[in-house]
Amino acid sequence: MQTGDSSANGWIASAKKLPRAAWRRIVYMPLTAKFTLAFLCLFYGLLIAFIVIVTPARIGQFLYDTAQRISGHPLGWLLLTGMIFLVSFPPAIGHSTVLNLCGFAYGIKGFAVAGPASLFGSAFAFVVLRYFFARRLARWSSTHEGWQALETVVKSKGLPLMVLIRVSPFPPWVYSNSLFASIRSVSLWQFMVATIFTFPRFLLYVFIGSRLATLADGEQRGKMDKTARILNGVLVAGGILLGIVAGWILYVQMQKQLKQASPSAAEALHEADEGEPLLEDSDEYERRDRDDV
Repeated sequence: MQTGDSSANGWIASAKKLPRAAWRRIVYMPLTAKFTLAFLCLFYGLLIAFIVIVTPARIGQFLYDTAQRISGHPLGWLLLTGMIFLVSFPPAIGHSTVLNLCGFAYGIKGFAVAGPASLFGSAFAFVVLRYFFARRLARWSSTHEGWQALETVVKSKGLPLMVLIRVSPFPPWVYSNSLFASIRSVSLWQFMVATIFTFPRFLLYVFIGSRLATLADGEQRGKMDKTARILNGVLVAGGILLGIVAGWILYVQMQKQLKQASPSAAEALHEADEGEPLLEDSDEYERRDRDDV
């Protein structure tokens, strides 16, 4: 019984520290990151207000009509490709949403756009980030033991661990791109091979988008009987649930592999969720470390 009580107390104590830790994280962010965070909060606040005011049915119809205009344009696929390239660079977000849009516009055939665009978009981000941040990577690696441990583990485990990290939902897509660009032992061809293993997840996103499209269009929805609507809803919910369960299993396996090799490497991977070392202000980071001591 005492073990259960101590475990519960530990969770409560950790929960109490979260607000303060989050606030400290925000305070020590570089100015550009603060502006980005403020913009995202404003954007999602306005988005929620828009959904409440306009109603989901009208929004769904608008998205469907927009997707049909994209698919009807000869260069619609190029627009979606450009969007995928854009959201492959941190701190942009929305990769899975754009893949859903591919399904909205082209049905399951949208994977022909989503897959190659994600592969080459992430490869382009990998090359650009590594080229422009080469000096910062060298400084970071030389002063952070956790990052050195992560580089050593990835180098020793090789491609299998790279694939496991890549297919895991954490770090998210955009920060996974920056993570691999940060690890100097990872070559471009290894990164691209690991990315190919994420194609099943991309196909799932496109499939969910294609099913949502049939439910979003009022005309198609009106022609469906109750059974067809329920079936489409079940397919969408099942696809989302499958993605969550598979992602969680992969994440647990990835953490297990890293912790067995080096606990500090697993901790360094958590830092990559926040864009470190590429997006972190190194001076602020060192000052924060001194304050924590």
